[in-house]
Order: sequence, then structure tokens, then C-alpha cells
Amino acid sequence: MANRLSRATSPYLLQHAENPVDWHEWGDEALALAAERDVPVLLSVGYAACHWCHVMAHESFEDEATAAYLNEHFVPVKVDREERPDVDAVYMRATTAMTGQGGWPMTVMLTPGGDPFFAGTYFPPEPRHGMPAFRQVLEAVVDVWENRRGDVDRISAEVVSHLGALEAGDGPALDADALDQAVRGLAAQYDAVRGGFGGAPKFPPSMCLEQLLRAADRTGSADTLAMVEHTCDAMARGGMYDQLGGGFARYSVDAGWVVPHFEKMLYDNALLVRVYLHLWRQTGSELALRVVRETADFLLTDLATAEGGFASALDADTDGAEGTYYVWTPRQLVEVLGEDDGAWATRLLSVTDAGTFEHGTSTLQLREDPDDAARWASVRERLETARRAERTAPARDEKVVAAWNGLAVTALAEAGVLLGEPEYTDAAVVAATLLATVHTDPHGRLLRTSRDGMASTNAGVLDDYGCVAEAYLAVLGVTGDAVWLERATTLLDAVLDHFAVGSDAGATGFYDTADDAQRLVVRPRDLGDNATPSGTSSVAAAFLAAAAVTGEDRFRTAAEDAVRSASALATGAPRFAGWTLAVAEAMLAGPLEIAVVGDGEDAARLHRAALALPSPGAVVVAAPVGTPVPLFAYKDLVDGHAAAYVCRGFACERPVTDPGELGGLDTPLA
Repeated sequence: MANRLSRATSPYLLQHAENPVDWHEWGDEALALAAERDVPVLLSVGYAACHWCHVMAHESFEDEATAAYLNEHFVPVKVDREERPDVDAVYMRATTAMTGQGGWPMTVMLTPGGDPFFAGTYFPPEPRHGMPAFRQVLEAVVDVWENRRGDVDRISAEVVSHLGALEAGDGPALDADALDQAVRGLAAQYDAVRGGFGGAPKFPPSMCLEQLLRAADRTGSADTLAMVEHTCDAMARGGMYDQLGGGFARYSVDAGWVVPHFEKMLYDNALLVRVYLHLWRQTGSELALRVVRETADFLLTDLATAEGGFASALDADTDGAEGTYYVWTPRQLVEVLGEDDGAWATRLLSVTDAGTFEHGTSTLQLREDPDDAARWASVRERLETARRAERTAPARDEKVVAAWNGLAVTALAEAGVLLGEPEYTDAAVVAATLLATVHTDPHGRLLRTSRDGMASTNAGVLDDYGCVAEAYLAVLGVTGDAVWLERATTLLDAVLDHFAVGSDAGATGFYDTADDAQRLVVRPRDLGDNATPSGTSSVAAAFLAAAAVTGEDRFRTAAEDAVRSASALATGAPRFAGWTLAVAEAMLAGPLEIAVVGDGEDAARLHRAALALPSPGAVVVAAPVGTPVPLFAYKDLVDGHAAAYVCRGFACERPVTDPGELGGLDTPLA
């Protein structure tokens, strides 16, 4: 019989709706029930595409005896970390503080007040590799709760005190010297052999790559640009990139980008579209251009929802095993392609008899460009057609997350104009419209998630506001419709009103949750850029773009405050502050404010030429004469022709009508 999660909107929670565990969703009701029963809360946090979450669910949460013990001694609470990043952030900090590491599934024991006193991640059903069995953990916690309550109170008080310490204060601005220091810090951790930073596992360092592209433009450093080129080349040619269907997996389990963890996340692919687009813009790389097109096509083909948004992820598992949709043996290639093409593809794609993955299977790698492009196109199409027809496709998490859709909108809007692909731009506008309607409440506040066109009740957090506001400004840029500026500034005003730390806290910047959000044991504030831009860096980018379009000092000041609040992290650990550093590069560059005035093909050529400029964080808006946007005030056609006005701080150079006069157009337009 279905439990109460059957009423949830989250696909992850719905995966547990048939568990014998009496799951509750996160909220005051569950905590009140724990107080009434005088039992601890078992908080389990995961997400739909998480492999080990599925494993623990099958081993423990589907087991009748384990479920009966859980239900008797705990109030079990299940949380989708993608729906409730605030809950996840607080208790992940607790988990890492108590254990030295984190991950999902995350398992935390709480008092009825929400204070954590025990934490871990995956626990097996039987003792294994030094890990206790899950049932042993439960019994030990019950013993402590019933017989040593003083220890629970002491530990939980210490953890909450640790969590309550506010991160970072009012740091210095990130000037050119600080940005150069960050580049040197990244170079010290750079893998000169395989690309990327650090060892295995390797995650796509999207935001650091964007920062390095901007730094290379500022300094002209060939070495800085080479780190980006090498890393992007290695990622795109390895098994982490889907050589048939496009799109990147979450990360590589090895240092050489050969074997991925096969889940595909919207946020990774949205960020990487933008990085590869900017790499192509800066270098003319044909590989980068191919990856942009294939990955953007993947977003539209595999992640677009019926309502016009983008789904969160594709699962890592199919038919109960990881990666089976993506890996091949030499014999399977021959069966689809025939002897000659099968043997050719086996060599080209590094598919071996021994295999590079499990059970003699191999991921597909394209370490060199094929010597016969037409033959490769045919092989690729036939393999992809066979894969879609004959294999079970990975499950899709249908949840639409506001922040991640904002990232996709920004990338697709820009790519659509630069590559001359209106399908991309159209998709960006449709997704932004979904965010402006379904994800926006009557008071203009954001809701984080929706599914099947129905919004959840989960309030938007800081990165939702930042990523969506920047997306709205990107849509303003490609449509010229001033309603998108109004929507963006409404969100940014809400950030200033409800998320600001305030001088009374002794720090600048912003909290990750609003002042009227559901209360947690501490109010989260994570300044680090991890898989996605932090709330702080995402609103910094949006504030900076808004300042460029409106000329309003309050937006520029807010951007500077946000960057300054994370400056110590940015200089001390640049791998975890890539987007903060990228925004700082844009600040140092101005950024450029470019108004393309006019319509028709002449304006379109100027628009593309302006977007082709590699100047860090340049804000480009194309619109007809008289558009009610401050950047367009007193700007007109030139002798009846469309014109581009290049400005910094609303001080503009002479308008130009010839795209070639904008300069910096070494990269030919597609």
C-alpha cells in the first residue's frame, strides 16, 4: 500500500511511495510528531538520479523488517535534495562536520527540534568493508536516545553551534592581482597530462573554465587559455561525453575522463554549452562548436518537457544496472554496423575485447577526429538509432528546477544568436516564460520546482533568484522585450529585501534562504561554487548584468558586496569559487554594455558580432528604437541604419553600423 509520499510532486519521493517505511515529507508536522512520540527523526536525503540512493532503498527501505523497526522507533523523513537544497545544505554541513565526508544518500538522526546528533551516508544491509549494517546503526541510535539522552543533547548542541557560525565577512574586492593569484592557484592543481584539476574522480570544472577564458582575454596569456582548450578537448573526447547522443555525464570516476558516473544533469550540460560556446568564440575550435551544437540538441531532444521547461536529469541506471544504455562490446558494434564499419568503429571509439567498463563493455571515446567524416556521421546515426530502439532508455527526473532552467535559458539564448539557430533561442524564451508563470507566485516570488506544469510549494532559494534573473536578462537581450527587464528587477528587488545578510550580522552578502522562508536550525549561507554557481555568485552575476542594463548603482553595489563576501574563498580555494571569480573578471572589464538599435538583418548581424566579442561578461541587448530600457535612452539609428553602441558605465563610444568595426571578430560566425 502506498505511503504518504504518493501525494508528493518530487519524482525522487515518488520512487519511495511504495516503501513499507512510513515516510513523511520535511516540515513542522513531522517534527511535531517526533516530539509527541518522543522519538528521533531519521532524515534521508537523496535525488532521483542517485545510484546509491536506489541501492539503499532496495536493500533497506523496501525490507519489511527494517521498515517495521524504523516506523516503531523513528519518524522517517525523506527529502529530495534538488527540491529542498536548503535542508540538504544544512544537514550536509552537519554530516561533513561529524564524519569528515559527505554524499548521497545522506542519513542524519535529528532531535524533534531538528538538531542533528548522528550522521552518515550509505549504510549496507549487512556489515561490509568496515561499514556497520543499517540495522546496527538504527539500534545504536535507539540505545543512545533511550539510555544516554544527555549525550544526544551535548552532541547536537555542539553541532548546531558549529553550523551557526556565519561564513566569511566583508572581504576585499577582487582586483587584477587577486584574479591573477587565483589563476596561479588553479594552475598549481592542473593535470597537464589529462586535463582538468586534481585526480579521480574528476568533475567538469565548468565555472573555473569560464573564469580562465575571461582571464585569458584580459591578460592575453596563452598558458591560461591552453588549460581550457586541453580540458575541454579531453572531456569531449572521453567516455564522459556521449559520443552518440550528445551531452555530458555527471563526472568521470577516473582521472582520464574514460568511465563516467552515467547520470546526466541539466545543470552540467547548460553550463558546458556556455563554456564550449565561449571557447569557440575565442579560438574558433571546430571541436568546441560541434560540442555546443550536440549538447544543445541533447537539451532540446532529451530534457525538454511538454510544458516547455527542462527536466532535471537522466538516471545513471537502466534495467537495474548502471551505464547499460551507453556501453558497447566489439560484437555489438558489428551487429549494428556490419563487419567493415563495425571494425572501423571499434578502433575509432576505443572499444576493446577486455572493455573499459564492466563485463567486457566499453564506453565510447573519440580520441581523434575520424578520417572519414561522412562515414562517422553514418555510423553515429545508426548506432544512436539502434540504441534508442533496442535498449531501455534511462529514467528521466521530470522535475523542473528554476535555477537549472535559468542556466539553460541563458546558454541557449546566447547560442541561438551566435550560431544562427533560432530553435535554441525559441526554446530559451519558452522555458523563461514557464519560469515567469508557473514558477512565480502572485507576489512575484519564485517557486523552486514544478512537475507536469504544476508548481510545488517549495520556495525559491538564492540561486533560483540569481540564475533566473540572469536568464530573464539574457532573454531581454535576444528579444528586446522590456517585460523581461521588469521581471528580472522584480526578482533582484526581492533578493535585496529578503536575502541580504545586513550590517547587524557583521558581514556583507546574502543568505541562501529568504527571511520569511521555513525556519531551519540555522539559516544556510554557502559561498562556494560546487556543481552549480552558489547563490552568492549567481546573484552577483545577475546584479552586474542588471546594473549594465539599467545604470542603477544599487545593483552594482549589490554585485560588489556579493563578490566581496566570497573573496577570501576565491583567492584561497579558487576551484570552489569559479563563478565568483568569473563575475569579478566581468567587473574588472566593466563589463561592456552593448545596445544594438534597430531591426532587420543589419541589426541581426550587429547583434551576432557583439555577442562574438570575448570581453568578459559583456551585456548585449538588441531591440528596436524607442525600447523602454534605460540602456537604449537617447540611442537612435545612424543615417537610418541599425547601430551598435558600445558603452562602459553608460559612457558610450561612437556608434557603429558595420559589424567589422566592433573588433575582436577573429572567430568567423557560423
